[in-house]
Amino acid sequence: MTTATATLVKILETLPEPVQDQVVDHLKLYVEELQDELRWDMAFKKTQPQLLAAARKAKQEISQGLSEPMDYKRL
Repeated sequence: MTTATATLVKILETLPEPVQDQVVDHLKLYVEELQDELRWDMAFKKTQPQLLAAARKAKQEISQGLSEPMDYKRL
């Protein structure tokens, strides 16, 4: 058990059981959100090279006059 986990257990032990259950429920949701953010960060990092390549290609096409302004009415 890590120091952080031991500290959390000590804190929870000072609370009445119904409150402990509430805290655990909140922690579950918080951990799920953190895990979701970590998955998002990993997915973004995996696509970073492709995003950079696409941006470079777009800049090159613009500088070579091979692009045209976006027509938002056609979307």
